[in-house]
Amino acid sequence: MNYQRMAIEKEAPEEVGAVIKYNLSESAISDQTLESLNITIPRDTVLTYTEHKGSSKIRSLVAQASNGSISPEDVLVTAGASTALFVVNTALLGPRDHVVITRPNYATNLEVPRAIGCRVTHVDLEFESQYRVDLAQVGAAVRPGVTKLISVCSPNNPTGTMHSGSELRALADLAKEKGCYLVVDETYSELRYASGRAGEESIPAAASLGSHVIGVSSMSKAYGVPGIRVGWLTTTDARLQEAFLAAKEQISICGSSLDELCAEQILSRRGEILPATIADMQKRRDRIGRWIAEESEWLDWVEPEAGVMCFVRIKKEPVGGFAAFYKTLLEEHGVYIGRGGWFEREDSFFRLGYGWPTWQELEHGLVLISKVLRG
Repeated sequence: MNYQRMAIEKEAPEEVGAVIKYNLSESAISDQTLESLNITIPRDTVLTYTEHKGSSKIRSLVAQASNGSISPEDVLVTAGASTALFVVNTALLGPRDHVVITRPNYATNLEVPRAIGCRVTHVDLEFESQYRVDLAQVGAAVRPGVTKLISVCSPNNPTGTMHSGSELRALADLAKEKGCYLVVDETYSELRYASGRAGEESIPAAASLGSHVIGVSSMSKAYGVPGIRVGWLTTTDARLQEAFLAAKEQISICGSSLDELCAEQILSRRGEILPATIADMQKRRDRIGRWIAEESEWLDWVEPEAGVMCFVRIKKEPVGGFAAFYKTLLEEHGVYIGRGGWFEREDSFFRLGYGWPTWQELEHGLVLISKVLRG
């Protein structure tokens, strides 16, 4: 493995520090507390090893959310989606294997195959086509008998757009035809809006699309609990499950008993928690839409269909250039947004996270971005 720190991690808000006043870079809802989520930790909780596959209750609750299309045995609990992706990639891939990855994408999806030493072909999702996946382009990128894996992120980080159910099925069919695996990072699947291009049809759980399809998800984003480090991967292939479990055991043996206890209580109340969250996120998204309309001389976007962020395009270079724009925003005004380079795109794009800040912080941040654009 050739480990290299990713730009998004080197420049993460927790690394940048106290200079940030208005954090509009995050890709999650605001951080929650034990109190805000009504979590109780009994004093007699035993701090022991947990089930190696993860809490049976968590696995059952994840399976229930798929409307019965997968079973608890198809779920492996991991320390967040990042660990799930690491497990999947290192278990399936070796140096010189070929992978096809759509981009932009969650940074771990891009970096881990590179660290392994894989040959990578990127299929770029373009602003001009509303970030729709070009199935013909994906198919053309696959090398028959050589490509081991196709990797997509839907709902997408950082754009907030998503593949339709028919597109996901077509990707699964393509991967099966070409004899390779399909990995779907579906971390934001629980934050889909009621209306939208892809929201009008049923979106299947990735692992239900075939034994060659692997889904990855996490609690960090939709529930505001990145600190408990609970995610999961799903596959209906028992042989793959065994390999992934072996990888998890060699990395960490099992999960944290405290983390899993918290996750059980949160997921048990999913039906109570998520509707209010989605309603708030939709209002926030609509506020961003009005702001971008007001700033149409400078900004454009593709309206998100899910998640808590969007990928804003700056239509003309700010006064002083893009580097000065980001530097001035942070150092003089304390506003932090995620530059396009985090996602291997030009810095004329930026990820704007509208789910993490308070409403007041969001409003102040938007005003200051508008101000700095004009110099």
